[in-house]
Amino acid sequence: MQKPLILVTNDDGINAAGLNALAEFVSEIGDVVVVAPDQPRSGQSHAITIEIPLKYQRLNRDSKYPLYTCNGTPVDAVKIAKNKILDRKPDLLVSGINHGSNSSVNIIYSGTVAAVLEGAMAGIPSVGFSLLDYSPFANFDFTKKYVQKIVNNVLDQGLPKDTALNVNFPYTNGQPLKGLKICRQAKAFWEEEFESRQDPHQREYFWLKGKFNNMDNGKDTDEWALANGYVSMVPIHYDFTAHHAIDKFKSWENYD
Repeated sequence: MQKPLILVTNDDGINAAGLNALAEFVSEIGDVVVVAPDQPRSGQSHAITIEIPLKYQRLNRDSKYPLYTCNGTPVDAVKIAKNKILDRKPDLLVSGINHGSNSSVNIIYSGTVAAVLEGAMAGIPSVGFSLLDYSPFANFDFTKKYVQKIVNNVLDQGLPKDTALNVNFPYTNGQPLKGLKICRQAKAFWEEEFESRQDPHQREYFWLKGKFNNMDNGKDTDEWALANGYVSMVPIHYDFTAHHAIDKFKSWENYD
């Protein structure tokens, strides 16, 4: 029986430890092909490259699965993979494991999540994985059993149409996880700060910083789950329609 074909990508780039961990974990389940940006592309959201030529190449590395890079965004990597590299449609797309959380409003900015939404748009069951640890030396080993359980469930049961999964792991500091929670996205926002500096020519420039403000006290949110030692899993989709607001504007249709 043919093994499932699993496309692995990320937004931290081809050399990220989280990407290697994820590819290793899912290679025990199916045939893996890695296609990832050639450098970190965090915060790219659903950006695509249209002003410069896109290129990809297969890396000549000792690996049990093919490794490709492209000079574009995570979404570019998915598009290149399904249109130019793979000889058939993947049975699954996984993205990550991201170095840092993609919970709550962070999904708006995340290239990790954008890659899985691009997969969902193409009819590919897709899951994004992130770890609330920004260290380049983060330990991903404890996430393995959850990654494999979720991947096996998706391959066995599929996902609802147009739906992807956004999975986040808490920072545990060596403590055992309490389990998996199915959550909603917490209502939160970033309060931006711009740190002013000067270059050698005394010209001002800025580094974007910010404070994360969680305004949601619900115990059914991804932020609550992560703060309390659980893995959060949020079903997401790419339909931005505010369905609850449509009726409010119906009267506007009556203008001549």
